[in-house]
Amino acid sequence: MTPLATPNLIPSALLLQRTALGAVFIAHGGQKLFGLWDGAGLSATVQSFEQFMGIPPWLTVAAALTEFFGGAAVLTGLFTRVACAGLAVVMLVAIFQAHWPNGFFINWDMVRGQGHGIEFDVTLLAVAAGLVLSGPGKYSMDRLLGIEVR
Repeated sequence: MTPLATPNLIPSALLLQRTALGAVFIAHGGQKLFGLWDGAGLSATVQSFEQFMGIPPWLTVAAALTEFFGGAAVLTGLFTRVACAGLAVVMLVAIFQAHWPNGFFINWDMVRGQGHGIEFDVTLLAVAAGLVLSGPGKYSMDRLLGIEVR
């Protein structure tokens, strides 16, 4: 076994995955809910999702709440598997409802009228699903509170 594959590094790897995933979802949820980081805010997001994708308002609110609070849960490692399952569902909806028609790649050139493909969503889905399967790891509130055991 190589040094990088030692079991002693697995808790750190899971912490790194949780930190990155949690930060991304807190940011995106914050844009949708509160208009943070140049986001549209909740009312504009609800209107946009309904108008352009036919997503009902209650589902948009549920997705925004899941992104923000699920991201915070993943970041701290609290109810990690449940939060990641919710985030995975949000990503599946994003893939099939919003990004699938745009192909695989992100619209790096920011061509007006052309949306992003599914590559970012697939990556977030894979990390969330991986954490559902693995659990939060040693450095988490779940472990500290006894929700997850070794």
